[in-house]
Amino acid sequence: MSKRAGEDGAVALVKRPRQDEDEGRTQALAVSARKDDEKNALIRQVTRTSGLSAPIVKLEGAHSAEITSCRFDQTGNSIVAAGVDRTISLWRTYPPNTNYGLIQHAHKQAITSVLFSRLSPSAPLIYSASADGTLAVHSSKTGELVRRLRNGHTDIVNCLDRTRHGRELLVSGGDDSCVIVWDPEQRDPVEMIEWICPVTAVAWSDDGAQVFIGGLDNDIHAYDLRTHNTFYTLRGHTDTIAGLRLSPNGQYLLSTSYDSAVRVWDVRPFSASPTREHRVLLGCPAGFEGVYSQPAWSPDGARVVAGGADRAVTVWEVESGRVLYKLPGHTGTVTATDVHPKEPIIVSASKDATMFLGEIEPS
Repeated sequence: MSKRAGEDGAVALVKRPRQDEDEGRTQALAVSARKDDEKNALIRQVTRTSGLSAPIVKLEGAHSAEITSCRFDQTGNSIVAAGVDRTISLWRTYPPNTNYGLIQHAHKQAITSVLFSRLSPSAPLIYSASADGTLAVHSSKTGELVRRLRNGHTDIVNCLDRTRHGRELLVSGGDDSCVIVWDPEQRDPVEMIEWICPVTAVAWSDDGAQVFIGGLDNDIHAYDLRTHNTFYTLRGHTDTIAGLRLSPNGQYLLSTSYDSAVRVWDVRPFSASPTREHRVLLGCPAGFEGVYSQPAWSPDGARVVAGGADRAVTVWEVESGRVLYKLPGHTGTVTATDVHPKEPIIVSASKDATMFLGEIEPS
């Protein structure tokens, strides 16, 4: 794992010294100025809501091609990202936003999904899935390969998720129409499920008893691992499911699709709605590229976030369905988003091979 200097993280705005904390965490930013005439810059007082060095921070230089996935760790101090260049990068969330680790050639083909283990928060393992048909477990401390999980999928692995409580298990889905449950400490699968179509998105239920499966049939299925049957099916999307994410309280499921609709589903054991559809959120076009989009929830479950082909990150208020933010900056389709576990910070990744950290108002 190679090291990178702290200068790699670039700040998008011209930053002036922060005022005293007693003055309400405000910061004077030059939002419009010529390089040769900063004295005459248009200055705006911005109320800060996080520990970032500026409201917008650009992270670049680690990847040479599309970034497909990005996640915060449980502490919010580190970010992991991966992409088509087969590289996994590790970043500091806070100044100086150092790209402190780079795992090159982590897979033989493009990496489709990456996330941190929830165990050992100070030095968590990194789980990744790839188009080479394998999953990998790497050390975030040394970058060394701990284990390769290869005895399962026979085609591209599109998606990956881990359990939230108890024994840590992984679930993956792929173009081979298989959903596989893994113990990351073992090379062989715990369970293999032959599915009805290629699988593009998976998510664990809160108790780990069910797996939500989305694919080319446009539906989301709650598959019960105890009975080995589909418990119920969520219907509403009219195109391929692009991403799934369970809410922090485990009661709602967020889905993105090629149909450009973002849906929130009620996945409580007993739902008042026969369709279980809670909200339909619009304003985030999927485009024609067929990009799998990884959405996210705010820690309190009041907001959801997704990226789109409009090169922006869209933030909605769940209960009202109102668009709160359209965060620009990327020059390519936004492929993945995540929300900081403690502060109102959003990280986004794009086909333009960059990431942005964006600060918003707390909910």
